Amino acid sequence: MKKIMIDAGHGPETAGKRSPDGTLREFTFNEATAICVKKLLTTAGFTVIFSHDHSRDVSLSERTSLANKLKVDAFVSIHANAFGNHWNEAEGIETYTWLHANETSTRMATSVQQALIMLTGRKNRGVKKADFAVLRDTAMPAILVECGFMTNKEEANLMKSIHYQQQCAQAIVFGILCSLK
Repeated sequence: MKKIMIDAGHGPETAGKRSPDGTLREFTFNEATAICVKKLLTTAGFTVIFSHDHSRDVSLSERTSLANKLKVDAFVSIHANAFGNHWNEAEGIETYTWLHANETSTRMATSVQQALIMLTGRKNRGVKKADFAVLRDTAMPAILVECGFMTNKEEANLMKSIHYQQQCAQAIVFGILCSLK
């Protein structure tokens, strides 16, 4: 049975991780989507472990250490993007792998990105590479998904909706399933 670590990026108290009007906290979206992902993956026969904690901010090193210690088969970090601190027109979805990603990470990122665009109809910002700690410091295939911009009014409103959270979760799970055959 495959083990997947799902990371609701950042934490409930991470400073600045909210929409300009304060009505959307990034962790609220991330966690709701992560819970949907867990339900779907569990139904598909996976063991799902959360790296985050609803009651506190968990450090990046704690998250990656746990993933490595448990020898999970994949690490997926869920996020909401931002461009500055004010409302603007930045929009769309992007998925990241580490700068020196392995083939499985690249395949998973591509599958998840394509599924997210197909299911949500949002702008495709593509698969990108970055030196993020959760991608660099994990020993297994890992991706980081940005499901829209909380500094874009339309996308912030979408991220508050259960329907959009479920769409993102379904797409993430589909992409995982396609890449971990």
